[in-house]
Amino acid sequence: MTTKAEALQDWQDLTPGQDPLEHMRPIPYKAEGSRYGACGIRIDGDPAFIDAVLSNLKPLIHGENQVTRLELARSEVKPTEINGQRRTFDLATGGAQVCYIRLHIRGHEGAMVQGLMGANADATATFEKVNKYAR
Repeated sequence: MTTKAEALQDWQDLTPGQDPLEHMRPIPYKAEGSRYGACGIRIDGDPAFIDAVLSNLKPLIHGENQVTRLELARSEVKPTEINGQRRTFDLATGGAQVCYIRLHIRGHEGAMVQGLMGANADATATFEKVNKYAR
């Protein structure tokens, strides 16, 4: 396990401005099971914070293309009930949200429709040039 000091040093030593899309391994079409440990992002907090983080992740938008699609979900954080137990999120800011981002391989039909429509052609070219799993 990495210590906090080691993790901070590793973070500090990173080359700035890396494109996360290059390293984002797409989830196979119709994959089942837990996505824990798969390439993905969860951002939670107030909407302005989420927007600020997303503004630094714009290269990921090219993941929405003829070959892959972005799983993008953004919703308000609300109390939940699990097995009769009410779970609240006492530290959540007013209007708190959560945003999830994952990359998936499109199914054959979806890829065909995207290709025939010419949708996201520029994003497809960028994705194929940048993402090491697309080669």
